[in-house]
Amino acid sequence: MPVNEIFTVNPYDGHPSLTPLEASVLWEYAKLAQHLRLVTQKTRSLSEEPDKDMLVKLRVLEKKMGLVLTLFKASVWGVINEQPEPAMNSGNYSDPNDTTIMR
Repeated sequence: MPVNEIFTVNPYDGHPSLTPLEASVLWEYAKLAQHLRLVTQKTRSLSEEPDKDMLVKLRVLEKKMGLVLTLFKASVWGVINEQPEPAMNSGNYSDPNDTTIMR
């Protein structure tokens, strides 16, 4: 019997020692086992060789994330540079714990 024929033909139909319900249940188990075999084969094939389409998509995403990170750093740098500098050298700055000699 071909592998995928299990999905269309019940091999347990008409078996003399099985009731129709038992034959039906065994057929469902046989179909389930075949599905598991197919999933196992697909999983093995995916783990053995990388998915080419997924690699291409991930490469595009990696480039975009690099760009986003660069833009984020530039934005943070811009915000930091826009902040007014503290008036440490002017007469407005006073800290009682500061022992620096200023002239």
